Amino acid sequence: MPLQNMCKITNIEKQCENTFLLTADMGDIAAGAKAGQFVHILCGEGNMLRRPISICDVQDSELTVIFEVKGSGTKWLSERAVGEYIDVLGPLGHGFKLDGLSNFVVVGGGIGVPPMLFAAKSAPCRANVTAVLGFRSRDRIILDNAFNRVCGSVITATDDGSNGVQGPVTLPLEELLKRGVYDGVLCCGPRPMLRAVAELCEKYSVPCQVSMEQRMGCGIGACLVCSCATRKNGVEHMSRVCKDGPVFDAREVIW
Repeated sequence: MPLQNMCKITNIEKQCENTFLLTADMGDIAAGAKAGQFVHILCGEGNMLRRPISICDVQDSELTVIFEVKGSGTKWLSERAVGEYIDVLGPLGHGFKLDGLSNFVVVGGGIGVPPMLFAAKSAPCRANVTAVLGFRSRDRIILDNAFNRVCGSVITATDDGSNGVQGPVTLPLEELLKRGVYDGVLCCGPRPMLRAVAELCEKYSVPCQVSMEQRMGCGIGACLVCSCATRKNGVEHMSRVCKDGPVFDAREVIW
């Protein structure tokens, strides 16, 4: 059951260009959060619509999100200070299914990287989790130290080759999947990346879960703004990313 609370900011800091980390004491919202879920934050008195932001981490009653400044709402949020309060609705959506996974890969691209940290931390055995993280360039890398503390192995890929593997995340991911030892892949990032990862997982017969990024209105499944095409039992229909997702079995998504 999602809750709506006024939450006190305990930390806010810039991570890289236009990207900010925010931690707030969210009480029962944090206590009920699962990897892959998101919170809906009201960003300023003049903004009627909330901003959906994936959950990056939870420590006791504190919940952390990382977001990019893309408009007036997220700009307002980036200008908040420690001690101020924000209006938060959450936790929302269905997260990753970790039951039965013993040796898996988390794949994140850009602003899709933060929720994969919470997924890795939620694993039954963190040492068996491998992270593949994709960024445009070295100066856009975030959370690398956090992933190194949590995961058994971390691989970074950059578009320009300034750090780690040069190219998309699918390059190192395919080398991993060739080993035939992984029982799942969890992924969040831009839609083209999700599709490429899903196709690669199907090639190697590895189950894949994808966290879809979609524009949202209400965040609770009433407005249908975030609908995406899916297929279940051979029947095509529109699913609500906010309520039926944001995490889907990759085989159900109609790309």
